[in-house]
Amino acid sequence: MKHIKLVLLLAIGALVSACAGTSTTSRNAAFDAEGLPLAATEQVGAYNTDVRVKNITVRVPRSLTVSEGNGYLPSSDIVWRGDPIGDRYAQIGAIFNDAMKKGTAALDGATPVFLDIEVTRFHALTERARYSTGGVHNINFNVTVRHAVTNAQLGETRRVRADLTAFGGSQALAAEARGETQKARISAFLAEVIRQELITPEGYQNAKLGIIQAMNQI
Repeated sequence: MKHIKLVLLLAIGALVSACAGTSTTSRNAAFDAEGLPLAATEQVGAYNTDVRVKNITVRVPRSLTVSEGNGYLPSSDIVWRGDPIGDRYAQIGAIFNDAMKKGTAALDGATPVFLDIEVTRFHALTERARYSTGGVHNINFNVTVRHAVTNAQLGETRRVRADLTAFGGSQALAAEARGETQKARISAFLAEVIRQELITPEGYQNAKLGIIQAMNQI
């Protein structure tokens, strides 16, 4: 059932990416156009869909602050309760690694690239918020794409803000009962976000509404 839901989500994301119009984004300029850096005359700032990801590096800086408090909105960079108490940096790194691999697995273009991810915020819900009001999973990260042969950076590092509606109260309990944990939803969401960043002319932000609506229905 989870596999079917994820396939449906990716299909919806692909449909949105095909028909969505331009929109204002919260990230920097995109990476190079068709052919990427294969010719020096390629225009920096356009997109390319013809890529395959050879390696993914995820960094969760230890300078980010962590809160284990149970208030409604702790003022920290990292708030995570989807794993047992432990090394939150390592836990979030594992979530990102898994999601980025899933989101890029089907990309089989001609240009090999390295993907560097730096997490700047991972603010999920505390227990108090999850079992009462709900809220928003606020996840921010930077994306840098480099050519796998030349190691040249392709365009500017982009800042991605990926916000997902977080279930609360009875909705959260129902989701848990059917296996849709916070980790499962966030992982599937991030997989689609990175896919859109790499294949859509305006990146994830262009398909944002459709992706979030799909996630809210499963």
